[in-house]
Amino acid sequence: MRRLTLDYLKTESGSGLVLAAAALAAVGVANSRLGGDYFALLAAPVPVRIGDLDQTLSLAGWVRVLLMPVFFFVLGMELKFELLRGELSNLRRLALPAAAVVGGLALPAAIYVALNRDDPSGWAIGCATDGAAALTAFSLAGPRLAHSLRVLLMSVAIVGNLAATVLTAILDDSALDDGMLVGAASVLVLLTLLARWRKAPFLFYAAGFTLVWGFVLKSGLDTALAGLASALTVPVGARRPGQDSMLRYVMESLHGYVAFAVRPVFVFTVVGVAFRDVRLGELGQAAPLGVMLALMVAKPLGVFTACAAAIGLKLARRPTGAKWLELLGVALLCGAGGTVSYYIAGIGGAATPAVRTAILIASVVTALAGGWLLALAQRSRVEEPT
Repeated sequence: MRRLTLDYLKTESGSGLVLAAAALAAVGVANSRLGGDYFALLAAPVPVRIGDLDQTLSLAGWVRVLLMPVFFFVLGMELKFELLRGELSNLRRLALPAAAVVGGLALPAAIYVALNRDDPSGWAIGCATDGAAALTAFSLAGPRLAHSLRVLLMSVAIVGNLAATVLTAILDDSALDDGMLVGAASVLVLLTLLARWRKAPFLFYAAGFTLVWGFVLKSGLDTALAGLASALTVPVGARRPGQDSMLRYVMESLHGYVAFAVRPVFVFTVVGVAFRDVRLGELGQAAPLGVMLALMVAKPLGVFTACAAAIGLKLARRPTGAKWLELLGVALLCGAGGTVSYYIAGIGGAATPAVRTAILIASVVTALAGGWLLALAQRSRVEEPT
């Protein structure tokens, strides 16, 4: 079962370069002569009327509510697999990632709230980690470093992102439709029961997931929760003796599309910022400054100190074959918020040009700093006398 974790890591690492290309393309177009057309296209209203569903969102809005739930669906399945059969199924292995996640959530949130007491709604933006970007930087800078460090980085990204996104969506003060929430919960119960029928047609699951998405969309909650909740209903067992786990099959089938299509499209719609619209002084305002400090300082510091405390108190063990400098490099990479930070900013309505620029700056700085430290650590290993 460790092979699935390795495949996940390889796909995430490979997709990081595609995400970087999508981000560069978005920034380039936004600051070119096509910038006006780019922003007009993303803001264009797109009405959708299918049966009782009558919804009008911008093109960028539909990308967010249609595509990103698939990303969280895959992320939820990966977390379920790791907890039940993967690297996190052992309590001793779980202790260090759990401590890192807590530290990586608490300190960035505290820093942001301290600077934004009047409007702390963007507190979770600095709690995110773009797993693809971080793993790509790791692979380029320290390809020969301990595999246990990659697993730690992946675990912090998956669990931390899900926690930050779920809390943001739940704490959003938008009005909720109780009837739609009941509908979504009812379908989830049916999907849980359907999991007992091992040979159930995939069409039944697809229809159920679509219904959950529709109910959550109309309820007022963010559709990321639909993807996560649906993932938890996918059965771990095989459909027939001798076959792979259904969870593994579905996750492997979708992961490539999510990594190389869904996320790059989303990145292209949210990263584009016209720098002429962002004054340098605006980055010093409470929200952008809070995001940059949370991602560049608090997130790495929270992850590293929580790991050091857990190891020092004998609650967890240092990753096998890893040194403290390498652990610090991984903690810095956790500050690359990227895709997920943009998504969380969109949930809370905090995705102003200044905040998006702050996310971009912080993600690039932490990825470069973490990569430099890991490259330095790998070079020192090579130079060590044997």
